[in-house]
Amino acid sequence: MLVRSFESAANGMLALMDQNDNTANNLANVNTVGYKRGALRFKDVMESAVYSQEGSILRNDTSRYLGNISCGSQSLQYTHDFSQGALTKTSNPYDVAIEGDGFFKIQDDNGNVSYTRNGSFVVDRGYWLKTKQGEYVLDVNNRRIRMLPEDMEDETVFRDRKDIVIAENGNIEINSYNQKIPLQTIGVWDFSDKDDLFEVGDAKFIPRDTVNNPELRSEKFTVQQGMLELSNSNVIREMINTINTTRNYESLTKLVSTNSDMLTTAVSVGRIRTA
Repeated sequence: MLVRSFESAANGMLALMDQNDNTANNLANVNTVGYKRGALRFKDVMESAVYSQEGSILRNDTSRYLGNISCGSQSLQYTHDFSQGALTKTSNPYDVAIEGDGFFKIQDDNGNVSYTRNGSFVVDRGYWLKTKQGEYVLDVNNRRIRMLPEDMEDETVFRDRKDIVIAENGNIEINSYNQKIPLQTIGVWDFSDKDDLFEVGDAKFIPRDTVNNPELRSEKFTVQQGMLELSNSNVIREMINTINTTRNYESLTKLVSTNSDMLTTAVSVGRIRTA
């Protein structure tokens, strides 16, 4: 019984360490645009059925099922809370936020694709729409978005950034001297199984299983120009989680210490009786 108690406490302490790391990561990203708070799912390590033996075994009396005894829990899966974060106004025409479902699709110089809710974009010297980390933003046809019409090579087509208009469906237009020039449409993509998404850093995600969980065109969204989606990680909630995790860890530490004392006492008694 002591061995089972040691095992249960050890498994619980390891799970709480994972929980504490997750909470610390959420706290570190409370100001990260488009960040989705991480969450852990736990499972019982092992369960043993418990029966109550009624009467004498010699008389073949039947036993009564009482339940299961768990040997503690362990981290099963790291997931994310993809609930909507609050939107904040920036008035920067290149800042966009998704209200609803979906992700922006971005691509690095090597062609590697990831998905993000961080719409803090910039335009480089080649007039390409990019993230602040330098990834290209892709349109609905998976093409890199250029903030100039194809037949123009400089930005004299518009006088300032206010001439850039991004509609709620992602369509980009330039208001050039009372003339609206359509460009490309920002792609917004979604996945049927968001639990399959793996975070690669900087609030960017990739699917683990691209075959069974392919990208889909999002249908329930609006693109909000001049706004950004804030992190959905809450400082107060994460601090409460930290306090609860610490208290639970301390309780398990005391349990291990108590079991150790009991085991030491049992061994000492056994030696005295043997002597």
